[in-house]
Amino acid sequence: MNKYQATVRVKGQLAKTAIFADCAVHARLLLQWQYGFANVLSTPTPIHETATIKPLTPQQARIDTLKRQKDSVAKQLKAERDRQKIAKAQQQINAVNSTN
Repeated sequence: MNKYQATVRVKGQLAKTAIFADCAVHARLLLQWQYGFANVLSTPTPIHETATIKPLTPQQARIDTLKRQKDSVAKQLKAERDRQKIAKAQQQINAVNSTN
C-alpha cells in the first residue's frame, strides 16, 4: 500500500487528505466514493515519508566527525599538490619562454 495526498471539497471548504491505496487510480476511486465524484479536485500524488533518524551516540558522533575531518584534509592535500604542480609547470613554461 502507498500513501497518497489529494485536495477535496468538504462542505464548500478545500481540504488536503491522505489515503492509502495500491495505485493513484485506486486512490482517486476511493476518494470519489468517499467525498463524491465532483469533490475530488486534484489527482492523488504519492507521499514519500522519510525515515526517522536516530541520534548518534557520543562515540558514533566522534567517529563521524573524525571521518569528515579526514575527508576534508584529504581534499585540501590534493588541492595543494595540484596547486604546486601547476606552479611548477608555469615556472617551466616561463623558463622556456625566457630562453627564446
